[in-house]
Amino acid sequence: MVTLIIGKKGTGKTKKLITLANEAVEASNGNVVVIEKGSKLTYDVTHKARLIDTEQYSITGYDAFFGFLSGLCAGNYDVTDVLIDSTLKIGGQDFAAFSAFIEKVNVLAAKTETKFTFLVSADESELPKSLDAISVKI
Repeated sequence: MVTLIIGKKGTGKTKKLITLANEAVEASNGNVVVIEKGSKLTYDVTHKARLIDTEQYSITGYDAFFGFLSGLCAGNYDVTDVLIDSTLKIGGQDFAAFSAFIEKVNVLAAKTETKFTFLVSADESELPKSLDAISVKI
């Protein structure tokens, strides 16, 4: 399952992500992974979740990002939840490429039975209509 949490900067998306991550850790029988660009969530997300900084792995662009997520699922079969902050900073501002990326992640989520939650700092009107079905507005 893929969920998009959409809202402009300053609307509380990251606080929502922190809450979701900490709740997922308590409910999960596997591993919870939180991905961010930079290391600003170190003290907010419980130490029981795996926190990954994309800058440490030089991840830029949606192809590299998808490969990273696929490898994450392939290398650890018991990942139940993956929560991603700053999605557009990692992959880029190309909304068509973002839409194609989300479609591929949706297939990955179904195959691996993993929940993916992406935070998207954008106005809902900027995103392709194909993403409306999986979006949560803040």
